[in-house]
Amino acid sequence: MGVSTQTLRRWEREGRITSERTLGGQRRYNALTLNPNAFHGSTKQSITIAYARVSSHDQKSDLERQKQVLEMFCAANGWPYELIADLGSGMNYQKKGLRTLLEKIIDGEVGRLVIAHKDRLLRFGAELVFALCEHKEVEVVIINRGDQPTFEEELASDVLEIITVFSARLYGARSRKNKKLIDGLKSVVESA
Repeated sequence: MGVSTQTLRRWEREGRITSERTLGGQRRYNALTLNPNAFHGSTKQSITIAYARVSSHDQKSDLERQKQVLEMFCAANGWPYELIADLGSGMNYQKKGLRTLLEKIIDGEVGRLVIAHKDRLLRFGAELVFALCEHKEVEVVIINRGDQPTFEEELASDVLEIITVFSARLYGARSRKNKKLIDGLKSVVESA
């Protein structure tokens, strides 16, 4: 546990831990009943994280509604919470808010994760985050489970998301090429 024998004896006097004595008078502690974090004065408490996400700037009003729903839900349950909001594709794993959320879960700071819909976390890979939450003993609360979509509906939605993301990337790549071409033409014209 990284503490001195005097500290263990003090904790025993205070009733924070118990020991059994051998015939020779030595103390024996049951490792399964000891919780080191409880004795080091750890001030880290698990918090509730409310996570909201939308895909584009056009959906900012939806993001505000999501945030309000999450805030009201957490307040109604009496949970102190921290709100994390992201603006980006459900297939983008580099979003600042998502990375912050994952770091807090890994560091053991989160006790509960609240989201409006399952796909608000990630379009693909939400199950991995849920598995991480389960491993770290983080409760996951999904407010709107609604009617579960059929396999066909879910598949169609996923295909549309993939097409949307890749067409946006392709359009962005083309616009960079066009801008570079126009800039090159401008420099040629100016030098002539």
